[in-house]
This record gives sequence, structure tokens and C-alpha cells, in this order.
Amino acid sequence: MAPAVFLTHPIFGTPAFGRNHPLSIPRQSAVVGLAQALGWLEAAQLRECPLPSLDTLARFHDRDYLAALEAAARSRSATAAVRERYNLGTMECPLFEGLWDRARATVGGAIMAAELALEGCLPFHPAGGTHHGRRDRASGFCYLDDPVFAILRLLEAALPRVAYVDLDAHHGDGVEDAFAADPRVITISIHEAGRWPGTGTLDDRGEGRAFNMPVPRGFNDSELGVLMEAAVLPVLDRFKPEAVVIVCGVDALAGDPLSGLALSNVALGDAVMALVDAYPRVVVLGGGGYNPWTLSRAWTGIWGRLSERKVPSALPPAARAVLAGLDCDLVEDEDRDPAWFTTLRDAPRNGPVRDEIRQIARCIAYRSALLS
Repeated sequence: MAPAVFLTHPIFGTPAFGRNHPLSIPRQSAVVGLAQALGWLEAAQLRECPLPSLDTLARFHDRDYLAALEAAARSRSATAAVRERYNLGTMECPLFEGLWDRARATVGGAIMAAELALEGCLPFHPAGGTHHGRRDRASGFCYLDDPVFAILRLLEAALPRVAYVDLDAHHGDGVEDAFAADPRVITISIHEAGRWPGTGTLDDRGEGRAFNMPVPRGFNDSELGVLMEAAVLPVLDRFKPEAVVIVCGVDALAGDPLSGLALSNVALGDAVMALVDAYPRVVVLGGGGYNPWTLSRAWTGIWGRLSERKVPSALPPAARAVLAGLDCDLVEDEDRDPAWFTTLRDAPRNGPVRDEIRQIARCIAYRSALLS
């Protein structure tokens, strides 16, 4: 495979979002700590995300919104008008120290990841995947929309077709809407039906290039396998993208407090690797995930597969110490699986494939034939 590169920035290791917010848990710092404990992060594989300028951010986001975001982030205050217009300083999108640089680093990492993919590398940007960000406002814990910038950078390199595949439990609404009118881009999203933001129904086709697969609660490994083989890959085979941008949110895993899906981290990793193996340029971004144990194990495992590491059957003491040091108010003690503290790979979570899943696969496969 192409050489794997891990993108990070010191700002991602600092506290964020304040108290009583689902994203106040350790995320990237837990992944870095676990990967380092396994000996899986070498200096040559690390890149620091740059902080893009206002002009760069304005390639997608409105300048009025960017000015409001920077001012509110630096002062950590927002007027009632700013809260109403831009959704800043709300419980959903709070203001906290380092927000401006954190949001910019997320975008800078996505742009760098696209450039690395163009150079023949395999980039992993786990702090990316802020797929709800809108052109003119914050949304869904997302202040800027970094997957949009990864796609834009690939298009600027004169690639004729770019595909976006979103495996997060929540519909990638911001990215779908950003490229609805662009025939060079298709968007594919597998997400929990009825979950916030409430978009991405099976009938939601954008302008003909959006392929949405809203799945029921309890969505299991077997069902993901069916959708990948019978729906996602046929759409991509028909479209023939020159590059693929993946959001691999881990809130679709069993044990996440903000979804009702039930995947194992092995099945999620298999879906990512199926795309990595099939296409010459791939950008792998993070996304949602609100259980620090399932998140850190899943993203560390994906990094291990991207960088061709051998996964131990049991974690060494240093790795166990990282997991033992995590905490989360949203996951009760009795709901914490002992395997989260001793292993990297989940046990398979196979099960029956429901008729609803097969119907989704048939519908998406039929629509793929309509791609020009």
C-alpha cells in the first residue's frame, strides 16, 4: 500500500467543548497515546496540520460567518444575535479556549491530507470529519466543514471525479449539500434512520448524485457487509472516482451513547480498507464518536491497518494504562465492556440481515445504473 501518514496538531490534545458536552472526552489524544503505547507512531509518519488563512477558509465558508466565528472564539462570548444567526455560543456549539485554532487545524489537516493523497500517500486525519458544518453557520458540533475542503483540494488538482463515503452514524448533510450541484462529486452516506439531523432519507437523492442509506437500530456487521458489497461498491464502480474521501465516524459502533447502531470496530475497519484497496487516492478522516474507549480502539486499529501493523491479541500494559485512564460521563460503569480495556479488536457482531437492509441495497444499486 501507499505510505501511511498520521496528521495531528498540539491543539487537538487540549481540553475542548467545556463540561457537559459529548465532545469533551479525550479523542485524538487517546488515539495518539494508544498508538504510541503500541509503538505504531514513528516521527517520519507524523505531519502537523497547518492553520489556513481566512482567504483559504473563504473558498467555502461565508466571510461574515468566519468573522463572527473568529471574534466569538477569541472573546469566548456571543451576543444573542450571533447565537441566533450563526449557532455560536450555544449548548450544541459552545465557545471555548483554542476553538479558532482548533477549527482551522481541522480544515488545514483535511487540505494537507488531500495533498498527501495526490502525492501517493495514505493520510489519516482522525480529528477531521466535521461533516455538519454549513457554509454560513455552525451545526452539529461542527464549526467548519473540513471534508468539503479535502474534496475541493482534490478537484483543484483537476481530478474529474471524487467520491465521498460517510460511515458516521449521523447523515453527512453538510457535505451532501455543499456538492449537490457539482457533477464531479457523488456523496454516499450510511447512517442511522431518524437520528439527528433528520436528513438523508432513502428518497433524498440530492440532484441525483446523493446515495443515502438510513439503517435501523441494531445495524450489525453482516448488514454493513451487504451494503458495502451490494450498494456502496457498485455505486463507486459505476462512477469510477479518481479519489475517495472517507469519514469513518465511530459512533456507529456498539456502545456509543449517541447512536443505536451495533457495529464492531473490525467491520468498520473492513469497510474503510475495502475502499483503500480499491482506489488510488484515498483520504481517511475521523468523524463522530462519543465513547472514548470504543473511539480510541477503533481509530488506533484503523491506523494500524493503514500502516500495516500487526495487531496483538492482547494489549501490552502501557496500552492498557491509556485505556484505564479514560473516563466518560455518558457511559455508565456497568455498561463498560471489560474487553475495551484489554484488546484492540472487537469480537464480530454478525447477525441476521433484515429485509429493510436488502431493500436499501437493491434501491441504491438500481440508482447507481442511472449515473452518467
